[in-house]
Amino acid sequence: MGILLFRIFIVGLTTAAGYFFPLFRLDRRVSAGVAFVLAALIVHLETRIRKTQFKVIWGSTVGTFAGIALGWGLGAVFGWGLQAVYPDRPADSLPTTTFLRLFFLIIMPYIGFLVGSRKSEWLDPSYLFRFFREKSVGRSYKILDTSVIIDGRIQDICDTAFIEGTLVVPQFILKELQSIADSPDALKRQRGRRGLDVLDHLQKSSEVAVVISEMDFPEVRDVDSKLIELAKHLDAKLITNDLNLNKVARLQGIKVANINELANALKPMVLPGEMMRVFILKEGKEKDQGVAYLDDGTMVVVDNSRRMIGQTIDVTVTSVLQTTVGKMIFGRFNQGD
Repeated sequence: MGILLFRIFIVGLTTAAGYFFPLFRLDRRVSAGVAFVLAALIVHLETRIRKTQFKVIWGSTVGTFAGIALGWGLGAVFGWGLQAVYPDRPADSLPTTTFLRLFFLIIMPYIGFLVGSRKSEWLDPSYLFRFFREKSVGRSYKILDTSVIIDGRIQDICDTAFIEGTLVVPQFILKELQSIADSPDALKRQRGRRGLDVLDHLQKSSEVAVVISEMDFPEVRDVDSKLIELAKHLDAKLITNDLNLNKVARLQGIKVANINELANALKPMVLPGEMMRVFILKEGKEKDQGVAYLDDGTMVVVDNSRRMIGQTIDVTVTSVLQTTVGKMIFGRFNQGD
């Protein structure tokens, strides 16, 4: 309410100034009307600027001034060229020279304004400094997708300092996480909130730097394609648990890090004949079978162990089955042990 009253006061004050000090010797009422319209336009522009992110304002401003400088330079170059072609006539007297200078002074600021407002992150000093710093030390950007953020294991990996450099979280991924966190489905809502908590932890971590990228590709509809385009643009590695995105990205020459593959590579090797100590959680599908799980989620199917549900026992590994979704271990409980 206070800002509205202040705006009304500014418009009224400007209108009064136009009435008591007429513009261009206009009638007082006409001058007051012109002053009112100008003040209203300024207030409207102020409200639009308040809703715009600072980086967009910064980008459009820098782009406009860069366009003015470039337009003036191009106009001067063409003017010198025409003067060389027509040495007997001053360059300023040629209508073509005047037109070209005006053309470049109009077009180049326009292009600079559009590029600066749409690609404001290119002109963000922190973005530029970080980009050159990362490249100078041989590091690269790593883009996180929704699946790997919700999974949460990226948090533990970063805390161990195995990942260096800058993690990039696109704005469209953040919006997707927010929509999941606001889902009416309780399970989805819990997963979305977990993902937001993981991002909050990563941003506060001293081991990695996290950047929320505003870069978007409006002509691309689905999120996976946007991620691929962003990875190409930043020459970045993509970190994901999505099997399909993994395959498509690699087909397009993008480096992909899959946390599931990392987890499989770090699983302890278990050979047939070795002993394991497991907690029998539930009964299996076959007669007298029990099922246990390792800490990493690997399923262990144990024969002769149904009556041992709820207990920790020693079992002998009989075989190990590796599948596309993970590893399964089969064992036998020796009742006489």
